[in-house]
Amino acid sequence: MVAANLSESSSFTDYFDFFNLPRQFQIDRSVLDRAYLTIQQEVHPDKFVNQDDQQKRRSLQMTTYANTAYQTLKQPLPRGFYLCQLAGLDPQLETNTAMPKAFLIQQMEWREELDDAKSDLSKLEALQQEVQAIQKEWLLQIEKAFDVALVPETALEKLRCALFLERFLEELDHRLSALI
Repeated sequence: MVAANLSESSSFTDYFDFFNLPRQFQIDRSVLDRAYLTIQQEVHPDKFVNQDDQQKRRSLQMTTYANTAYQTLKQPLPRGFYLCQLAGLDPQLETNTAMPKAFLIQQMEWREELDDAKSDLSKLEALQQEVQAIQKEWLLQIEKAFDVALVPETALEKLRCALFLERFLEELDHRLSALI
């Protein structure tokens, strides 16, 4: 695997290359999981306890890199933002809150539904299902923007919306958990 020889310099260019995956939004999660486990078995610090300090340090660096790469690629939104970074795009999440007008209107409607539902379990569950379905659609649009149309700028706009959906679903999940 990529990280088998700790004395070699890093020859991979990014997280996708590190796991020998194509640089695209849609990945095979089982392939990623297997690649991660293989690398962890090869470079885990426990395997280098009796090695010199340089080998121990390199093992720790590779393990840390593998963990960061895996955490980034295993979830769609971090993977999408990473692809944007690789394309030279800055998501500007703290400063750029621009979203399509229709999506902003939809956000307000969901907020009203959330407020109106208060502690009505069936209304909250229905809202959750609706937003989850829309989130799946946004993820498909992001995949198409990255992998088919090859337009990361479009994907970035959609990623910002998908991030809102993820946060809204977390809030909704907290509300539901408090009722159960």
